[in-house]
Amino acid sequence: MKILTVIGARPQFIKACMLSKAFKSKPNIKEIIVHTGQHYDDNMSTVFFEQLKLPKPNYYLGVGSDTHGKQTAKMLTELERVMITEKPDIVLVYGDTNSTLAGSLAAAKLHIPVAHVEAGLRSFNKKMPEEINRILTDHLSTWLFCPSQTAVENLKREGIQSGVYQTGDIMYDSVLYYKPFALQHSNILSRLNLSAKTYYLATIHRAENTDDPQKLKALLETLQKMNEVLVFPMHPRTKHKIQQWGLTNLTLSPNIKIVEPLNYFDMLTVESQAKAILTDSGGVQKEAYMLGVPCITLREETEWVETVSAGWNQVTGANTQCILEAVATINVPKNYPALFGDGQSSKQICEILAGLRK
Repeated sequence: MKILTVIGARPQFIKACMLSKAFKSKPNIKEIIVHTGQHYDDNMSTVFFEQLKLPKPNYYLGVGSDTHGKQTAKMLTELERVMITEKPDIVLVYGDTNSTLAGSLAAAKLHIPVAHVEAGLRSFNKKMPEEINRILTDHLSTWLFCPSQTAVENLKREGIQSGVYQTGDIMYDSVLYYKPFALQHSNILSRLNLSAKTYYLATIHRAENTDDPQKLKALLETLQKMNEVLVFPMHPRTKHKIQQWGLTNLTLSPNIKIVEPLNYFDMLTVESQAKAILTDSGGVQKEAYMLGVPCITLREETEWVETVSAGWNQVTGANTQCILEAVATINVPKNYPALFGDGQSSKQICEILAGLRK
């Protein structure tokens, strides 16, 4: 069986590493990895392959950054070419990026079955490009691997019940496996002159925040007003937008430690040792919960509603008052339900695709 895996962004590298390890244990599975190049910065791409020991991609498409339409079109063109050459039995996609949509569309047009890892997520906000990507990919997929019961129910409401599996979250596999290595090998806290639980972590990169100068300005002003030590790994997109909107002065604050995008071990370390995390990233919200760290979501809604219900995540949007109130009331809940499985998702998915489990 030949499986063609399409990846292109940091969260997909993290998820793919665990399933690639599982595939290696099955002699009847051959995996072909295609990296679209959606994330091309070394700190967002190359270093993840090195740390996670993810196999070197068989194909690197190098599409780079562009508008959603142009970027997806470039991926479609190149992925179709690769699929025609390789003739895979299954195309495997992860998450909700343009790489995910392009991979599933190209496969569907060529009548190749699609497997979607992290299926069924919904924010119910179609202004988010990620929401469009999720919905379309789910409706094109033969196998839908859901991280939670909520995701299963979302698919059921859309009439999708065949081929749906609740496997838990594959990112939890990665967090459990790599956290000990991260804490052992990362020196990020000493480099930043920080100690555990004395700082907050902030990440901002979503289009809904960075493409709106008023929202981005409000978020940066809020970080200043917190008067707390903040570690702020700056996404290339965010850096560009801060410069474009003339907001650089709002990042020049003694309480804000701006750093380049972090490798996986450094990111796991600063996440796990933070007092709390402020983010607009879906993946970071989830990692915060998996690491037992309270989270404040800088969006109007979240696809990870379970973390909110459990009391570990507060959704504030870009509203300064709401964010500051959330920071002031941060606490570590006593209850910690097992929302995302048992850390064996990759094994389950591998066995299902190999036909060993129904």
